Amino acid sequence: MKKIIFMLSLGLTLAACNNKKSNSCDNPFLCRYDTPFGVPPFNKIAPSHFIPALEEGIKQQNVVIDSIINSTAMPDFENTIVAYEFSSELFDRVYLTFENLRSCDATSSLDSISGEIVKRVSKHNNDISLNAGLFDKIKQVYERKDELGLNREQLMLLEKTYKSFVRNGANLNEEQKAEIRRINERLSLLELEFETKVRNETNAFKLVVDRIEDCEGVPQSLIDAAAETAKQNELEGKYVFTLDRASIFPFLQTAKNRDLREKIFKGYIMRCNNGNADDTKKDITELVVLRTQKAQIFGYKNYAEYALENKMAKTPEAAIQLLLQIWEPALQLAKQEAADIQRMIFESGEQFKLEPWDWSYYAEKIRTAKYDLNEEMLLPYFSLDNVMQGIFDVALKLYGLQFIKHNDIPVYNEDVVAYEVQEADGKHVGILYFDFYVRPTKGVGAWMTEFRTQHRICTKDKTTSETKTVDVRPVVSLVFNFARPAADKPTLLNLDEVSTVFHEFGHALNGLLSDCTYPSVAGTNTPTDFVELPSQIMENWALLPEVLNMYARHYETGENIPNELVNKINESKKFNQGFINVELLAAALLDMAYHTRSTTEPIADINKFEKDEMLKTGLIPQIVPRYRSTYFKHVFSGGYTAGYYSYRWSAVLDADAFEAFVEKGYFDKATATSFRKNILERGYTDDLMKLYIDFRGHSPNVYPLLKREGLKQ
Repeated sequence: MKKIIFMLSLGLTLAACNNKKSNSCDNPFLCRYDTPFGVPPFNKIAPSHFIPALEEGIKQQNVVIDSIINSTAMPDFENTIVAYEFSSELFDRVYLTFENLRSCDATSSLDSISGEIVKRVSKHNNDISLNAGLFDKIKQVYERKDELGLNREQLMLLEKTYKSFVRNGANLNEEQKAEIRRINERLSLLELEFETKVRNETNAFKLVVDRIEDCEGVPQSLIDAAAETAKQNELEGKYVFTLDRASIFPFLQTAKNRDLREKIFKGYIMRCNNGNADDTKKDITELVVLRTQKAQIFGYKNYAEYALENKMAKTPEAAIQLLLQIWEPALQLAKQEAADIQRMIFESGEQFKLEPWDWSYYAEKIRTAKYDLNEEMLLPYFSLDNVMQGIFDVALKLYGLQFIKHNDIPVYNEDVVAYEVQEADGKHVGILYFDFYVRPTKGVGAWMTEFRTQHRICTKDKTTSETKTVDVRPVVSLVFNFARPAADKPTLLNLDEVSTVFHEFGHALNGLLSDCTYPSVAGTNTPTDFVELPSQIMENWALLPEVLNMYARHYETGENIPNELVNKINESKKFNQGFINVELLAAALLDMAYHTRSTTEPIADINKFEKDEMLKTGLIPQIVPRYRSTYFKHVFSGGYTAGYYSYRWSAVLDADAFEAFVEKGYFDKATATSFRKNILERGYTDDLMKLYIDFRGHSPNVYPLLKREGLKQ
């Protein structure tokens, strides 16, 4: 996942290149970052610094905006669009740091100021987007765009800037502007509240197992981790399993005790749906109404129409059509998988009906029987250190990148490790943080984010008055939620977690290899249905035999993974793909159901709405959507509103794109260079379909995806 933080602009100018001097260095945000590579000085930043620095950032940006408005010069690209683009350097630096820390290290001190910061940021963004004087200047430039001699990146920045103002209300009347302001401020607070409640509910649930006998079937590494969690919770001698992915999903896959599987599964799917203080149903009801109202003020029938207008899909109809094109074969396959599991249950002497908490357990048994393969056999070969070496080796072979660990770079938590990324010739590319382990202060899931986006700035030499361009390199962070290992063992990952590492690393490469001038169109600042292409295509390398032989080694013996296991992994790639696709597609269709509503009448019953919509799709009762409504963070707080379809849309792109590597060679230099130059480096500097075709030579085809996942022969 790409962590999306909505801002009006993303001018993340390197602090060390900022010639403005502060009157005081008591606040690290107001000083030059005296750190390696100009990274944030986390060791100096305290919660008390954020609001004063944010206020100073707002003040500085307002000064620039006033100068744009009051200028008597003819508005042009440089004095208006570029000036505005880089006006928010301090504001963005402070807010991005705050949002990133709140997502992955939300201490009580940070939580206590979150509401106030969100209010101030929302007000500031509204003040800018509804500023008639500023919009008039931008509009004058936009109306003359064809006569300005702009290149493609400049045109894209101009288009994006102008349309962002229009989409935020610049063309509305005063009454409508006031309403949009009210809606935006309320949405910001509701989304913050939703995210906080999901984190609270996830942390609150604990499955406490008293006896080791009840852990039958569970891998020893997971038992050891559960014992350590119990110890941390002052329950020494017991075993505590949590709702973190690294705990719950391996437990569901391996635990023989059906009652305990049911208990932890229901704890997971009933998060924020229990009528307590962290219940999110009222939040969802209000979010959906406000989003619909907002869309209709702008003249759209529903929020999905508004949201998708600037995406690759363009319309909700196109997105839904793509989802249904995959849904039909996936559902058919899932029904066959369910029948196979039910047959195994009966053949094992049990008489119960297959339920959702049984699926993973019996699917793993079928995989073991069919392919003589299970997670317990594989775990020793996928230590975290080995998987890290795997992604580094792949990046080296594809793009010539090197990764050098630095212990002198400040980090925000002791779990975090920092790397400098270099080209093959030693040229600096950027900084990459890894934050691996689950903790109560961290949000759920895995994501990529940035503390600084790549861009270029012009500086003037004080002595010679010559102007030169400085390439500001990115600071990227990857956040995971892996279980902490037992004291005497390394972190061992299952295949799903291995794919997650490769996925998020693909996002990181997109941010690190960006080669753009303007931050708003650089790196991962692309629509959600394109931003997942660089991440999802990387997953294709994770389990290739050639790649497994590069990094999959037994953590004790150092021996390479046996060819027999490699063959079994690849033979089983299409296993359970009906289930995997259906649970994901069900969530995407649920997202669309909420955001294609054209009525502003509140949903009377969120649970009934979800149930009814899933019945319409034909979803079988043995499968639950990957995210149920009450904890669907992507949609209700994560920036993927009416956009969860993006994962399947991008999967079509990635499967088709990877065919180029299949045809030419997995590490073919020319193909890798073309993907880097046309996709990874280009950000949103041109029409996205054009960028794709420039790489692939033709429009994407859905067939490679259906073939890869066993949905079509």
